[in-house]
Amino acid sequence: MIRVENLNKSFDGFKALDNLNLSVKKGSVYGLIGPNGAGKTTLIKNLTGIYKPDSGSILVENEPVYENTYLKQKIVYISDELFFFTTYSIMDMAKYYAGIYKNWDWNMFEKLREIFKIDVKRRCRRLSKGMQKQVSFWLGICSRPDLMVLDEPVDGLDPVMRRNTWAVILQEVAERNMTVLVSSHNLRELEDVCDHVGIMFNGKIVLEKALDDVKGEIHKLQIAFNGETPHIFKESLNILHSSKFGSVETYIVRGKTDIIKAVCKDCSPLLYDILPLTLEEIFIYELGGMGYEFENILI
Repeated sequence: MIRVENLNKSFDGFKALDNLNLSVKKGSVYGLIGPNGAGKTTLIKNLTGIYKPDSGSILVENEPVYENTYLKQKIVYISDELFFFTTYSIMDMAKYYAGIYKNWDWNMFEKLREIFKIDVKRRCRRLSKGMQKQVSFWLGICSRPDLMVLDEPVDGLDPVMRRNTWAVILQEVAERNMTVLVSSHNLRELEDVCDHVGIMFNGKIVLEKALDDVKGEIHKLQIAFNGETPHIFKESLNILHSSKFGSVETYIVRGKTDIIKAVCKDCSPLLYDILPLTLEEIFIYELGGMGYEFENILI
């Protein structure tokens, strides 16, 4: 669906994207995560044809997206910074979208009125930020895009509306094979909806895998020994982080579960336990090894 190769973009000598590569499969929900300033929004604006790349290629459905009017009819981009015409009501915006997106669905528009429950005669600019975000999803989903690109998508929505909005989006993914690329700092929420994840740092994608594979490669190991920790234990594992509380040592370890278990058993500990990590913890420890430092992490 999306293939980005050796993408570069600079602003006044600052390299925002640095030979970036990215691949998103059709029908997937791809979570793009990274620290502030990593280049996520710049990447998104290149993907949606707002920016022209300095070099490299961006293909969506095997076509370049920049100045491609036909392809942009299949893409909906919901930014963290929303825009509505000053005097337009929700219905006015719906008619505007219907004139742009060839797959606009009025039946879907009427069905979603039951979910969003906002009077279509109200002016968009006079709505609260949360209600404006609801309207943007309402209009975006009714456009029936093949690709939906979201930048901090549910910021400002209450918990019930967040759940309802994601339910509608995931239904479109399941029924129409719609592709979703979502950038967010809410990693707990992404963990519930994404099947693939890309971690971005310093203008590059530094990790890109299926979420299950990412979570299967890094583990939290809690272990206690009778006496000193055997040297062979630490030498045999790829340890990303360690801490100790009383007699219990906690390690963040990269590797396969069966290998970690074998090393633990060989060292005859009093007890040990291997626990899954959250996406947030994986993000912290992956970037911690790349110079993006963190302090006072409680495990």
